[in-house]
Amino acid sequence: MIQDDTTPSDGLRIDKWLWCARFFKSRSQATDAVAGGLVHVNGERIKPSRLVQVGDRLQITRDEERFEVVVQGIPVRRGPAPEAHSHYAETEQSMAAREARRAFAKLAAPAPAQRPDKHGRRALRDLRRG
Repeated sequence: MIQDDTTPSDGLRIDKWLWCARFFKSRSQATDAVAGGLVHVNGERIKPSRLVQVGDRLQITRDEERFEVVVQGIPVRRGPAPEAHSHYAETEQSMAAREARRAFAKLAAPAPAQRPDKHGRRALRDLRRG
């Protein structure tokens, strides 16, 4: 059976959906995140081959950011950011938590006078990760 690229199917692999929705720059990064337990669907840890459906609730952890989104559409291609954003809706709690974390990070550490060197970057990264 041949599937037409212009019509979305019933579902899409979670790693491909994350890549198309622009949460990760490459599909391999998305696959590694799912396999590493950084992505949950409806509260469950999943495999990269899991099909995501419209209405699923995703918890995505990327670096220090955590997103909670509801799938609103299945993309047929990786398009521009506004098109990608139309395929999900971030929850109000998620946006508020990310904004509070961003404000706290801004207050917690004053901006350095110059760019940190290699050791300084490592120290900052370890401090952020806790």
